[in-house]
Amino acid sequence: MKNKNPIKVIDTVYRFYRDGFRGMTLGKKLWKIILIKLFVMFVVLKLFFFPNFLNTSFHTAEEKASFVLEQMTRTANPGK
Repeated sequence: MKNKNPIKVIDTVYRFYRDGFRGMTLGKKLWKIILIKLFVMFVVLKLFFFPNFLNTSFHTAEEKASFVLEQMTRTANPGK
């Protein structure tokens, strides 16, 4: 088996997908729906359900680092 030039392989793969997307009709609509769903999941939901807790609760980098270290090294105490 011959070693192929990596640039030629990348170009072949790019052309394959480019030509495939050009010929799509229903696929373009489906990709738009997928991209909108990804935007909603990663941008909109993060804004509303995952606030930046560290920036709102602590003022300095040392306070943030101390809190994170404490949370990561805390041992579970099932007796309490």
